[in-house]
Amino acid sequence: MPTTYPKCSPSEMTGLLVLLDSHKGEEDVALLADDLDLEIDEILPSLDFAEALDLVKVDDGRATLTETGRRFLAGTIRERKAIVRDQLRRTTLFRTLMRTLENAPGHRLTDPELMRLVEFTTAPSDDIVQNIVNWGRYAELFRYDADEHLVVAVRRQNPPRSPPTTAGHATTSGSNSSTANDSANRSPPRTATVLVAVL
Repeated sequence: MPTTYPKCSPSEMTGLLVLLDSHKGEEDVALLADDLDLEIDEILPSLDFAEALDLVKVDDGRATLTETGRRFLAGTIRERKAIVRDQLRRTTLFRTLMRTLENAPGHRLTDPELMRLVEFTTAPSDDIVQNIVNWGRYAELFRYDADEHLVVAVRRQNPPRSPPTTAGHATTSGSNSSTANDSANRSPPRTATVLVAVL
């Protein structure tokens, strides 16, 4: 698993993938740089990050979209974020970060605590911390409180279950009390029907 995380933005990486897709999903890295009017060194961060997320494979100077990369490009914004989220969780750094964040008090980490987590990487700390924050926010793995300088876990909740209903029949209850959902499933009271008819 990679321990280096090149500094690039989601839009930069996505733009490179779109360009590669326009070359039928496979092209020499040098030609991709020419198309963007950039030096090879200038597109390597985006290319390396995409490779770390298994969106592209680079072999002998030639980049090829993976199946995951093709799904990413074909997806909606929400689907793209979900793919990046899943791929980030597979990397050593983000897997460690999310486990630490889950176990931290209040599910939050300070900037110094985040810095300590990335000390084993080969990238400059300031650059990689900002990069982690940018990508974590993009993938909705966590949010960042700029005022308090805190990384805060995003708590996802399962959607509430709908109460069971019986098609074609009003719901009845054996007790005098009822919940709001039960009331919503019952036929309207007769008095309400009469009032509607009068109006």
